Amino acid sequence: MTIRINNINLKIDEDMDMIKGKVAKRLGINEEEFMEFKIIKESIDARKKKDIRFNYSIEVNLENEGILINNIKDKDVFIEKAYEELNIELGDKKLSHRPVIVGMGPSGLFSALMLARSGYNPIIIERGQDVDRRTKTVEDFWTKGILNKESNVQFGEGGAGTFSDGKLTTRIKDKRCDYILRELVKGGAPEEIIYKGKPHIGTDILKGVVKNIRKEIIALGGEVLFDHKLEAINSKEGVLTSIMVNGSEIPCDCLILSIGHSSRDTYEMLSKSSVLMEPKAFAIGVRVEHKQEVINYSQYGKNANHPRLKAADYRLAYRSEKLQRSVYSFCMCPGGEVVGASSEENLLVVNGMSYYKRDLENANSAIVVSVSKEDFEGSDILAGVNFQRHYERLAYNLGGGGYVAPVQLVEDFIQDKNSTKLSGVNPSYRPGYEFKELNRCLPSYVVGSLKEGMVDFERKIKGFSKEGAIMTGIETRTSAPVRIMRNEKLQSPSVNGLYPAGEGAGFAGGIISAAVDGIKVAESLMREYSPLY
Repeated sequence: MTIRINNINLKIDEDMDMIKGKVAKRLGINEEEFMEFKIIKESIDARKKKDIRFNYSIEVNLENEGILINNIKDKDVFIEKAYEELNIELGDKKLSHRPVIVGMGPSGLFSALMLARSGYNPIIIERGQDVDRRTKTVEDFWTKGILNKESNVQFGEGGAGTFSDGKLTTRIKDKRCDYILRELVKGGAPEEIIYKGKPHIGTDILKGVVKNIRKEIIALGGEVLFDHKLEAINSKEGVLTSIMVNGSEIPCDCLILSIGHSSRDTYEMLSKSSVLMEPKAFAIGVRVEHKQEVINYSQYGKNANHPRLKAADYRLAYRSEKLQRSVYSFCMCPGGEVVGASSEENLLVVNGMSYYKRDLENANSAIVVSVSKEDFEGSDILAGVNFQRHYERLAYNLGGGGYVAPVQLVEDFIQDKNSTKLSGVNPSYRPGYEFKELNRCLPSYVVGSLKEGMVDFERKIKGFSKEGAIMTGIETRTSAPVRIMRNEKLQSPSVNGLYPAGEGAGFAGGIISAAVDGIKVAESLMREYSPLY
C-alpha cells in the first residue's frame, strides 16, 4: 500500500537530501522505515521572489504502515490508489481488414500502439517522411526556403509537436495521461516528466522517442507507410468500404483519422465526401520574442541565475471588454526559437520550438486573439480554413516572398510606428525577416486586442512590451478550424467505421490530450471488434 504526502517544501538553497527527513518528520517516523521513496510531483512556487521554494508530492511504502495508516490526520497525507493499467474488454465482431490509422502525430501514434499491443496489426499511413528524413527536409526549408508540401513542420512522423517545445502539460484529468508519460519514458524521454509540474521533452529528445515507439509498433505486428497520403474514402450506404492512398484502393472497414490541424486538403476531401463537420473557433496572432533573461528576472527576481532554476516561462491572459476578445499567451517556449511552419506554398505561418535544455538566448510565445465562426466570411464549413489562408497570404506578401517573415518591435506596434532597427532582441526566425507593420496582415479587431493585451502584459511582466521585444507574424495554427463530428461510439455519424481523433479532428489541443483522445478512439474500436490474431 502506498502513502502519498503532499506539500513538502524545500527552500531554493536547501539540499535535495533533506526531503526524506522532512517526509519522515511529517509522518512521525524514522527515515530507516522507508522501503520505497519516490518523488511524484515537483513544482516551483515563485509567488514570493525573495523566498522561492520547490514543492513536492512524495509516495512512500513503509515496513509498518498499518499503525500509521490508522492514525493519519494530516490532510496532506493519504493512501494513494494503485496505478491502474488500461484494460479493455475486447469485442467479438470480426474485422474484414486490418484497421488503418491516418497520421503519426500523438493521436495516431498512441492509437496504433494500443491496437498493436492487443493483436490488431494496424496499418499506419503518414503523408510525411520518417523523422530523420523529415528533419533534413525541415532544415532545408528554414535555411533555403524550400518547402515540401507533404513533409514539413506540420506533416510527418511525430506530427506538428515534433518541432515544438514538446510540452506535456494538460488540463484534462484522465488516467491515460499517466500511461502516456510512462510510455514516453520507455521510449527515451527523461524520467522527470512523470513528476515535473510543467514537463517537457524538447524537439531534440522527442524525435528519438517517436522513432522508438514506431519501432515497437512494427515489432508488435503493425505496419508503417511513410510518404503515403489519404486521397479519398469510399463508403456504401453509410458504411466505410475502402480508402484511396497514393492512387491505390485499400479495402478498409475501420479507419482512425488522426490528421493534424493543418490537413486542409484532407478537410476539403472529407467535405466533398459529405462527412459531417462544423466550423470551430481558434485564435490568431503573432510570436513575441524577449531576451530569456528578461523573463527569468521577472519571474524569479534576484534568484534569476540560481543554478537550480531553469529558463522561466509565463502564462498570460487578458480580456478586451471594448472588443469582446480574449488575448492570451500560447505555446510559450523558454530558451527557444521562432520557426517557419508553413505547409502550403506562398502562405506564411510561424510557430515556436525549444530543445530540451531550453538554453538559447531568446524566449518566445504566441500572443493570440480568439476568433469564431462569426468572424469568417460565408457559411461554408471550411470558412475558418479560408480565413487562415487569407491572412497567411497577406503575411507572406508583406514579408516580400520566399517565406521571409514580417517583424516589428512591440513598442512600435502599439504606437503604429514602423520599426527600422533592432533594439536588443535578435529575431530567431529563419530564413529571414523584414521590418513591416504587422497591422497589415491581421484583422483590425485582432490588432486592437493585441495592443490592449500588450499594455496589460507589461504591467504583469516588466519589459514585456519594451526591452527591444519583437513580434514576428503570423501565428494561425493554434487549433483546428473545424470539428469532424462523431457519435457516442466515437465514429462519424455519416460514415460508420470512420473514427475522427485528436487535434486535427477538433477534439484535443496539445501532445498529451491528443494522445489521450487517440487511445480513447482505439479503445472504442477494440470494444466492438476482436483482434485479428
